[in-house]
Formats: sequence, C-alpha cells, structure tokens
Amino acid sequence: MGQFFRRRWRKWINQRIPRSDHRVLSQKNIFIVPTGAGLVFLVLLLVMLMTGINYQNSLIYLLTFLLGTLFVAAMHQTHGNLAGLELTVVAAGAGFPASTVPMTIRAQAGPRGTASLRIAFQDQVVEQHVEPGQSVDFRLPLQARRRGYLLPGRIRVETRFPFGLLKAWSWIRPVTAAVVYPRPIEGQAQGSTVAGGNAEEQQRTPQGNDHADLRPWREGDLSQRVLWKRFVRSGDLVVADWEGEQGDPQWLDYDAYPGADREMRLSFLARSVLDRASAQVPFGLRLPGDVIEPDQGPLHVERCLKALGVFGEVRPRSDEPLAHGNRAGTDPSGEAAV
Repeated sequence: MGQFFRRRWRKWINQRIPRSDHRVLSQKNIFIVPTGAGLVFLVLLLVMLMTGINYQNSLIYLLTFLLGTLFVAAMHQTHGNLAGLELTVVAAGAGFPASTVPMTIRAQAGPRGTASLRIAFQDQVVEQHVEPGQSVDFRLPLQARRRGYLLPGRIRVETRFPFGLLKAWSWIRPVTAAVVYPRPIEGQAQGSTVAGGNAEEQQRTPQGNDHADLRPWREGDLSQRVLWKRFVRSGDLVVADWEGEQGDPQWLDYDAYPGADREMRLSFLARSVLDRASAQVPFGLRLPGDVIEPDQGPLHVERCLKALGVFGEVRPRSDEPLAHGNRAGTDPSGEAAV
C-alpha cells in the first residue's frame, strides 16, 4: 500500500513538474508546510487559545491572535521568498568515477530577492542568498559512481526564511545529463595505434622551425599555435604546423585490445587519452561507429573522453528517476551495455 501511494505521488509530481533545464517557481509548483518548530508553535497557540477561553482573559486572547498573525505573515513571506525565482541548468559537468561531478545551476531572483536559498540533491546541499534582480551560480556536486550518463531525478530547492516556522520548496528536474568518463587504467595495446600516412610525409625530416604549413584554426587548437600578428593584420585565424612537428598522428583504437571486455578497453583508452594530452601530441580516436579525427588541445581531449564515457549508453529519456542517471543499451559493436 505504501509503495502504491509513493508511485502515485511521484507520478503526480512528475506531471506537475516536467523535466526542463529552465524552471520559474510560482504558486503552481511551490509547496509549503510547517517545520517541526512551526508545529510546536501551532500547538502553543492552541493551548493559549484554550486557556484564554477557559479564563476569559483578554490579554491571552490578544497575545494569541498577535502570534497567530505573525505565523500567517511568516507563511506569506516564506512562500514569497521562492515566488518568481528562475532556475536554469547552466552546465551539467563531467568527471571520473568515484569523484564528484559539478552541476552548475543559475538562480535568478525576482524583484524581492531570495534569502537563505538551499539547493540539495541526496546528501549534497549548497546554500546562499540571492539579492533582488541578481543571479548566483550554484555548483552542486553529484556523486559519480559508474561510467555513463548522470541525470539526477529531482533537485530540491528550499527556503525556511524568515523565522524557520515553515518551509517552502520545489524541484527542478534537469534534461541535460552529466557525463562520467571511464576509469583510467594502464594497458598495453596489442595492435598498432599509428595510422599509415603518405610516404612523402613519412620521409620528411624535421628542419627546425624555419618551415611551417598554415591551416585554418580548428576548435581545440592551442592558442600558442595561432599566428596572432597575421590575425591582427588580415583577420584570418590560422595555425602554424611546424615541419618538425609533422608526421603521422597517433590513433587510439578500440580494436587494439583484443581479449579485453568493453569496460576495460574504454578504461585503457581513457588512460591513453590522458597520456597523449600530457605529452601534447596530436591523436585520433576510433570507436565502433564513431571516429574522432586527430587533433590536440583541451577541447579535443574533453571530446574524446566524453565519447568514451557515453559509448554504448542510451541517453536517459524516461520521466522516472534512473539509478545514477544511466540507462542500459546496446553499443554499436553489438555488446550488451551494463
């Protein structure tokens, strides 16, 4: 019976607060109840009222109604503290297992502002004041337990301002999922990870920095390689590939680890990506059904790690909260997802 009512409650909440990366709190989606201190306060008012009726004491009546008016005013103030608040998921974040993935939520206050705003998910809580008309970014750390998508069910937004007698709360249910990378593990590839290029480039020997090939700037290129003087003169954003740095880029291949299961291959590739990033050498990534061309730079490394993190995973679509934000699927290689 208890599970039945919980399912009905969850279904009603999900219909009232659908998944969205942007939520404006209003009377339709703000809930308010007395806190423990508020219930004690109400019981005290009831005792004082019964005492005033029994003794017909006007001063007790006056104090009881005065405190009752204070409680009603606190109820309006607590509800109004959240009314008009805009919540937006700015960045879902990414990280490795057994760590925290920061999800950034921007809170835009209304004309009256929001005091003592608490944003919580599971046991992670952040609290801050939001001045009238101002916006504050909350970084909510999410626990990453396994590789894949990390999509929280309901993130609670709460306030108990001004007296702590009542608590008003609502939820935001994000659509954008964070990504958890594979756990990096050292592994030796048994196949070649170097792609064959043309013979002319292979036979070319470095001649120092006297000759360079110019190419248009691509996302992920290091800023040190950009010819800024040329950009100031002509407005062309080009990158110099020095002849001494040319040659065949290294390819990281999913099929270079025969005998290893899918998760181990992804962990080996994640370690290789980090090693290539530390060495600042260009590399490409080959996965079944996905090829990332050779490049280098932080954006390229992030793109490769995200591709490894979501490989074989299906983006969560259900309205029901998913365990750790992952939904099992089938990857392009035909192996069943865990």
